[in-house]
Amino acid sequence: MNDTSGALLGPAEIRDLAGRLGVRPTKTLGQNFLHDGGTVRKIVRTAGLRPGERVVEVGPGLGSLTLGLVEAGASVVAIEIDPVLAGQIADTVHTRFPDSDFEVVLSDALDVTVLPGEAPTALVANLPYNVAVPVLLTMLQRFDSLERVLVMVQAEVADRIAAVPGNKIYGIPSVKAAWYASARRAGTIGRNVFWPAPNVDSALVYLERRDPPSTTASREQVFAVVDAAFAQRRKTLRAALSGVFGSGAAAEAALRAADVDPGARGETLVVEQFARIAEQLPDVSDPQATRVTPASDTDVQEGDQ
Repeated sequence: MNDTSGALLGPAEIRDLAGRLGVRPTKTLGQNFLHDGGTVRKIVRTAGLRPGERVVEVGPGLGSLTLGLVEAGASVVAIEIDPVLAGQIADTVHTRFPDSDFEVVLSDALDVTVLPGEAPTALVANLPYNVAVPVLLTMLQRFDSLERVLVMVQAEVADRIAAVPGNKIYGIPSVKAAWYASARRAGTIGRNVFWPAPNVDSALVYLERRDPPSTTASREQVFAVVDAAFAQRRKTLRAALSGVFGSGAAAEAALRAADVDPGARGETLVVEQFARIAEQLPDVSDPQATRVTPASDTDVQEGDQ
């Protein structure tokens, strides 16, 4: 491979490119542009990509991380919601890496259901803080070809995604992510490697795909139970799930049938236990049964993102 030591975007280049495009980072889109080549290469190394591997990136912005992925030999498809940035990034990539395999999709990542080319096996991205969890869960749900995920998110969000039962920050993102994958914190990113510098710390979270729990309940049913369990997290499961099952007594009976303590709280349960509880839901084909509104894969209760 040719010497690419100067192929990544530095602070001056980021500002110059943004100025030429008339781009000012917006809080609405959660834009904080990464400008440190060392950090970019750290992220790419942590992702453990294979040469030629098909990678999807969400929110490439001006292309800092994109260039690092291409430099590592990845085949990259990027999803960008901003039309100005989407129109520029291909030129940025191909100017610095003329032989790269890269394409961009102009879309909101939450609306994408198919991607061009080969199915991606890895997701590597600096996710906008305001939609990090919904985007992560959506991509895992829609693209089951994804074997590995490495995303940079707000440090607090990374902790929530990787949290285990019994931890006070364990909640909806933790359980829903666990449906798809095992998750762990994979590093901390300082504030000064971004322009503009965010007001919070960032962190990497690594997820490795695994089979979902073996259950007769659907994912939507399990997620509906998870949402209800954490809607008022101080409540016992008997109380929290009374609305789902029609009464406290019915919820207690369902919990006991699932071999779960009715006096426990949602923060103590693993995803497999939520699946067992969901198996006790009334048969939706029975018109007399209590109906459950299925939860969206991206639903996250306030305070749990």
